[in-house]
Amino acid sequence: MEIFANPDTWISLLTLTFMEVVLGIDNIVFISIIVGRLPVDQQGKGRTIGLMLALVFRVILLLFISWIVGANTALVTINLPLTENMFDVSWRDIILFAGGLFLIAKSTTEIHNKLEGEEESEGGKVYSSLTQVIIQISLVDIVFSFDSILTAVGLAQHVEIMIVAVILAMGIMLAFSKYVSDFVNKHPTVKMLALSFLILIGFMLVIEALHMHVPKGYIYFAMFFSLLVEILNMRLRKKGDPVKLRQSEVREEGNPMA
Repeated sequence: MEIFANPDTWISLLTLTFMEVVLGIDNIVFISIIVGRLPVDQQGKGRTIGLMLALVFRVILLLFISWIVGANTALVTINLPLTENMFDVSWRDIILFAGGLFLIAKSTTEIHNKLEGEEESEGGKVYSSLTQVIIQISLVDIVFSFDSILTAVGLAQHVEIMIVAVILAMGIMLAFSKYVSDFVNKHPTVKMLALSFLILIGFMLVIEALHMHVPKGYIYFAMFFSLLVEILNMRLRKKGDPVKLRQSEVREEGNPMA
């Protein structure tokens, strides 16, 4: 194709692929947490289906790119009380607002279940069905896909480039999704931190739906910094694990020559 003979096309493709991977981190985190409620033998299948659905939704939205661009068109104009300002409500605002509320509600419920222990029954852990998990992933995928495509529109001019970038980004995320999922579910504090991130992202979506722009760079930097601090805390706890220290002391008392 002629567009790929242009060097600028490849720069746009690499930039857009990187942006799609960065914007897809929150999607991977959500999928990792939700898939963690499945039996172990179904988690890999759940992750794969979740990311493939995200790819399908993104490609479908790109094929209807003219509708996406027009999604910012006002459907209703509201006269705000006590002010002279007018507020335009578009499909973009509705989707982001509903998606943000769903993300906040779902993450808050997960945190509540973790703190109260309601996900444990007398016979052990209570698992969700694959169908329930896929439905929840699909709802969030639609919101994240919509937000992702709006970003893609500003970085590339050709739909073909956007589709290739989305496919490459999804391939990268699919390759690393298991490692991210295992890491999140293996460490309870990291999982709690991830759920807090999702609440923050949900709040950001609601804010954007209300036409108050929040630079995503600040959000992702805060997430990265918090994760870095938590990783340092994990290393510190592992280094000074009191259980291991007591076991070492017992061994030394039982063997004076040690």
